[in-house]
Formats: sequence, structure tokens, C-alpha cells
Amino acid sequence: MPYGSRLAATMTRRLGRPCVYTPSARLALYLALRRWCRPGARVLMSPVNDDVILFVVLAAGLRPVQAPVSVQDGNIDVSAVPESTWRNVDAVLTTNLYGIPDRVVELRRRCEELGIPLFEDAAHAIGTHVAGQPIGTFGMAAVFSLSKHVAGMAGGFLAVEDERTRRELELLRDDLLVPGRLREDLATTLRPLARSAARGLHLVHPVWRTMQRLGLLERDAFRMDLHALRLAASAREAPSLEAYEPWVRVDLHSFRARHGTLVRGQLALRMARLDEDLARRRAGVSLLSDTAWATPALRDRAAHDGPHALFRVPLLVHDRDALVERLVNHDVVTGYIYDPPLDDYAGAEFVEPSPDPKAARWFAAHVLPADPLLARRIIKAFAREQVAGAHPWAAAVGRPGE
Repeated sequence: MPYGSRLAATMTRRLGRPCVYTPSARLALYLALRRWCRPGARVLMSPVNDDVILFVVLAAGLRPVQAPVSVQDGNIDVSAVPESTWRNVDAVLTTNLYGIPDRVVELRRRCEELGIPLFEDAAHAIGTHVAGQPIGTFGMAAVFSLSKHVAGMAGGFLAVEDERTRRELELLRDDLLVPGRLREDLATTLRPLARSAARGLHLVHPVWRTMQRLGLLERDAFRMDLHALRLAASAREAPSLEAYEPWVRVDLHSFRARHGTLVRGQLALRMARLDEDLARRRAGVSLLSDTAWATPALRDRAAHDGPHALFRVPLLVHDRDALVERLVNHDVVTGYIYDPPLDDYAGAEFVEPSPDPKAARWFAAHVLPADPLLARRIIKAFAREQVAGAHPWAAAVGRPGE
């Protein structure tokens, strides 16, 4: 029986597409890029994205092309991508940032016109639909993460269009897996339980501060250190996961380890509770969407379609970085901030910069991703801190200080 086949079967039934189980979403994305893109291909993507995704694209031997984004949600602004860019890209990678869907209908249409693959990064969007169709069923392939919505700290899926491709990708995956270790499996199983216990006992603040003081956090800032000289040297070996492993493994060192039955069993139990998780997220999104800090587009979407089961709710605030630090005192640790945008972070040596970076810079500097499962706590903390909301229109007119 293929590795992870039971988990894959569960996701296949849920999505309606054949799925391959992988130890992580980042490995799933690497599989997709290697399967459909030749080395040197140019991939259009949002610069408001995890730096790990950038390094996966580079590890696959590809050139990341940064797209203009919407100031409302940080996803690709299809209409703002120049025609000259469309004519010179070989694939498109969505983000579905925080679970807010990309403009997938428009992106699929453009990709079909150009004869290029559309890849969906659905790591934040396992519960998101567009016109009744689940995210992850619009493109050539889609990547999902179990470390997000079900808080499994491991596990991912690659969804594809047909069974033959699924079998091919299982073989490619098996070639990339490395042996797992019982100690790592135990840590992966216990880590989400420890995190839940810290929240339940209101120990988030002391635990987080202690980890900061002891240097136990892998990132000192929102972005990991680029190490540009080493990164440039690695390009000579691309495509290669091994050459880029120091960057690709950050925050998840076992990203391609063959997990044992202990980890897979826990993930199966968590997947069984996915619909409960999504329902609680919708309730939290409904509360946060009705606040002054939510983007107008988020409020309109919630009013028109009802709340999506977002992974995080993008709230737009002034003095975001200082607020992130103050929120720890309220037992709220904020993650998934992608600032600065990837073209500013990596530079033209490693990515093709966006032709219009203004919206990405503004959004990345003002967005605070709020966990909808902590909606009431976050609203209470914002009120106590007297948080001022920021307005997307300010980015368009270039107001000073905005």
C-alpha cells in the first residue's frame, strides 16, 4: 500500500480529485514544480508570500516573477499584470493568502489562453470555495497543508487531475523522502498538544518570552536571513532540494521525513475533526469581519457570501510591528506576516521584481493576520490597546505615513 494512502484517500473524497500524501506542503509544491516546469521556467507569484515558498521555487530551478497585488488582500491583481509579463511567464502560482481566494477564474482563463499550468497554493485555503467549487480544483495541481487548519504540525497533500499523474508523483515523492526517526515523530505528535495546553493555561506570554530570551525561535524577524552569497552558490546545483535545504526546512526540519504511524494516526484524527474546525473558524471570521480593522472587501464578502473558514483574518492596522509585540501580553502570538515583500527581501538577483510594488509594500506593512479561533480575545485586546485601523485607499493615493 502506498505511503500515506489512507490520508490521501480521505482528502480525495473531500476534494473530488486524486491526492498524494506528503510530509509537508512545501514538499508537495516542489513535486508539482518539478513535474510540470522545466529548469529556468518563469513562475508568476505574489510577493506577499512565505519566504519558504520562494526558496522552494528556487530549489526547483525556476525564476520567481513577482506580480502586482491587490491592496485589499495581497493576492495577484490579474488586471495589473502587464501583457509583456503574461507573454513571458511559464506558470502561475496562487497564494490564497490567509484563505482569501485568489482570482482563480480569471487566472485559469489566462493560463488556458497561454497554455501554461496554474498551480494553487491552498495551504491557507482548505475550507475556501469560489462559486461553490473548492479551491484546489481550478489548476493543474494544488498543494494543501495539515499544519495549518488542523494544527497537525506536519502533513500535506498534492491534488492532481487524474490517477495516472497521481501514481507518477507518488514515485517521485518516494525518491525524495528521507527516513523518519521515532524521536522526531514523538516531537511532531506532542508539539500541537503542548501548544494547546499553553493556550488553555494562559501560558502563551511566559512561554513565548522565554523562547525569545533563550534564542529558541528560528526567525528573529518576519523573514529568515537570506544569506545571499550561499544562496547564489546554491543556484549552481538547482534543481536540488539538498542544495536549498537550509532555507526550505526553516520552521519544519522534518519537511521530507517519512512519518511513522504515530504521526499519521494523529493527522487522521485531526482530519476527522476538520469540519468542526472550519465551523469554528467561520464563527470567528464573522466576528472579526464586522470590526473597523477588517478590510472593506472582507466585510463585503462576509455580507454577500457569508464568512469563509479563513486560516487567518487580515486586519489592517497602524504601527503593526509594535502591536505584534504588545499582543503577546494578551496571550496572542501573531505569525504568518510576510513583510517585506519578496522582491524587496530577495532583490533582483533572485527574483524578477514587481512592475508596481506599491500595493504589496503597503499591505505587507499594515496587515495583522488574526486567528479566527481567538477572535474574542483579539477584539478585546485591540480595544484595550486602542488600535487604529489603516485604510487600503491610503496606499492608492500615497498618503504620507500610510
